[in-house]
Amino acid sequence: MRLFLLPVSTRRSLIYCEKLPSTQSPASRSLLDKLTTKASETWVAWEQDSKAPLNWKKRVTTAGNQALNRIPFEEWGLKTLPALTPTRKKAILSGDEKYQVLYPGLFLPKEKVPGILERLAMEKQGTYRRKMIWSIIAMPFTAPFALVPIVPNLPFFYLVYRAYSYWKALSGSRHLAFLLKHNQPIPTPSHKLDLVYAAGLIHPTRDMAREMETPSREEAENVARGVEAQMKEVEKEVMVLRRWNGKMIAEELGLADMEVEIERAVEQVEAKIKENEKKGKVVEVGGKEKKEE
Repeated sequence: MRLFLLPVSTRRSLIYCEKLPSTQSPASRSLLDKLTTKASETWVAWEQDSKAPLNWKKRVTTAGNQALNRIPFEEWGLKTLPALTPTRKKAILSGDEKYQVLYPGLFLPKEKVPGILERLAMEKQGTYRRKMIWSIIAMPFTAPFALVPIVPNLPFFYLVYRAYSYWKALSGSRHLAFLLKHNQPIPTPSHKLDLVYAAGLIHPTRDMAREMETPSREEAENVARGVEAQMKEVEKEVMVLRRWNGKMIAEELGLADMEVEIERAVEQVEAKIKENEKKGKVVEVGGKEKKEE
């Protein structure tokens, strides 16, 4: 199974797990899978429905999508990892199931990969567990909203979704922690990622990047050295991904679902950097914050 560790900036990275094709027939899928599919189909239908009274369905989906985009990208990334079932755990322990983590080696030193993976796996487990429990506890208190005519009990369904989301992220983080405990996934630098990262930093737009030739290895190395020099010179967090480059990376890897994850991550990190700059904070290479003089 392939994992991808994609540096968004010089100190924040997105983890993404390649989705394996389902071998289950629709009839053999679990109840949770069926409910998840049904919820997704309903959400898409609401987005396209402009005939509801006061256009409430489109209003709800618009507000809901904005709320979903505020969920930390690290949580979204962990949710892409499948649950660590007894069968999968046995396959990992026996060596029948191998994992590798691909990353752009020019823009992320190999020695940093294990530490980043460990942080992603362990840092928020307690938070996900606690928030999942509180979401479940809060569900009964949304009962009065069921009395509102026409509109369903949206607060209840939101809490159900958040509890599910926290459970998925917790499950993914435990899966990753289990892999690390058993010397997986195997760090694998990707030349393909190096070149598409470099193209994103060389060119100002996606169209221009498509029109120009793919950067050479030497050009990619020069770009990487430039990022490193900039980071050391200004002692600030430096972006290494652009929002528009998410589509190119997803296309290069043949993973269409990755695009939205990259775009969300870039948008959140850029907003965080701007917020720190307004507060007069400088994020050092080691991850500590200090006030600008």
